Amino acid sequence: MIRVASLSDMPVCAAIFNRWVDETEWMPRVHDHDDVVRHYRETVYSQCQVFVAERHGAVGAFLALSDQNFVTALYADGRSRGLGLGTLLIDRAKQIRPDGLSLWTFVANEDAQRFYRRQGFVEERRTTGENEEGLPDILLRWSGKVPA
Repeated sequence: MIRVASLSDMPVCAAIFNRWVDETEWMPRVHDHDDVVRHYRETVYSQCQVFVAERHGAVGAFLALSDQNFVTALYADGRSRGLGLGTLLIDRAKQIRPDGLSLWTFVANEDAQRFYRRQGFVEERRTTGENEEGLPDILLRWSGKVPA
């Protein structure tokens, strides 16, 4: 089930992100766990549309979508990866922003790159790490529905 996130979902979303950082060898920890929770509560929730995908009554994945048609976050809990929750969330974002979406993913995140390409995203450009993590990344874009 996909639903609009509530403020009370933000600690769960932050925990999913925190676990991903902790489990990802190449990803540096830039902010401590509590700061991530604060950021999700004070910034992500207030500045983005956030959707959660529930599985068996628990949040298994989430997506944050900015007003500028950017997917600013899409993360699935380890037990929920590979079950289609990310696809459901991207499909919801495409419904909301049918004229196109953009997002950044790290060059090292090959699984994410494969996922986004399957969703119709194409590479627009790369950087050498102009982000707070200092990691090379890729700007991907889904150009929207093809006119009939």
